[in-house]
Parts: sequence; C-alpha cells; structure tokens
Amino acid sequence: MNDDRTAHAPDSAGPSRDQLAERLTEVFDLVGPLYRRVQRKVEEAAPIEGLSVGVRAVLDLLRARGPMTVPQMGRAQALSRQFVQRMVNDAARQGLVESIANPAHRRSSLIRLTDPGRATIAAVRAREQELLRQVDGDLSIADVETCLRVLSAMHALFADVDVD
Repeated sequence: MNDDRTAHAPDSAGPSRDQLAERLTEVFDLVGPLYRRVQRKVEEAAPIEGLSVGVRAVLDLLRARGPMTVPQMGRAQALSRQFVQRMVNDAARQGLVESIANPAHRRSSLIRLTDPGRATIAAVRAREQELLRQVDGDLSIADVETCLRVLSAMHALFADVDVD
C-alpha cells in the first residue's frame, strides 16, 4: 500500500481526473481493510451481547430508520435480501426484532426493534463509541464531514449496482 499519501497534493488548478481517480483508489485501499478490522473487533466483543456483525447491522438500521421490510433493509445496506432475512431470523430468535403488519404491502411484513433490541443496540453503540473516542490525531469535525462527503459521493457512484 502507498504510504506517501501527502506526496502528491493537487496543484492550484485542482487535481486532474486521473489524479483524483488515483487518490480515490487509495481510499478503497484503506476502506476495505478498515472495514474488515472493525468487523473483527465487533465480533471479538460480540459475546457481551451475543450478536453477529450482520445482526448488529440490522439492529442499527432499524434504530436509525424505524420499521422496514427485509427488501428495504437489503437495498439500504447493499446486501442480498436472503442474507438480510437470515440476520432478521437470528435477531427474531433472540427476541431483538419482531414482525408487524405492513399497511403498504400485505405479504411483506415490517420488521421493528423490540425493547430488548433497542437496549442491545444502545449497549453495542455505546461500546463502539467508547472505542472510537480513542482515535488519535488532530482530526476535526470538518475532517470527518469531508470524509463523509467523499465516501457518500463514492457510494452514489455505485448505487446502481444490484446486490441481490
């Protein structure tokens, strides 16, 4: 991996498309391993709540967005409907989510958090935020907002990719 990330700063006219593509490739080079390491860290700590990373993702999505169908969750997370259904089934077996009638679609139930599900995801997020408070460096909120803007633009570029 290239560690001289500051070595090719853009000129005053701004980066060329080729320079931008090269730098965005470096983002992918970091995001993949970072995601896998964070996933491993969550799994290592999961015995406290007994959650897989997939169930944690379902709980957090429902916390953030409220009741959703399994296909909606799959689209939101860029995961197959079948995988999300397995995670929902696991969460339901643990009493963390429940199905409710969907007024918009009789055959596709809404999934929502139960009280134990809300408490569980709150505990997981509190533990994760405690870990994230340990991030070193002189990062500012503006730095994080810039990172979110870049990742959102990259996400939008690939929004049409079918994951089901």
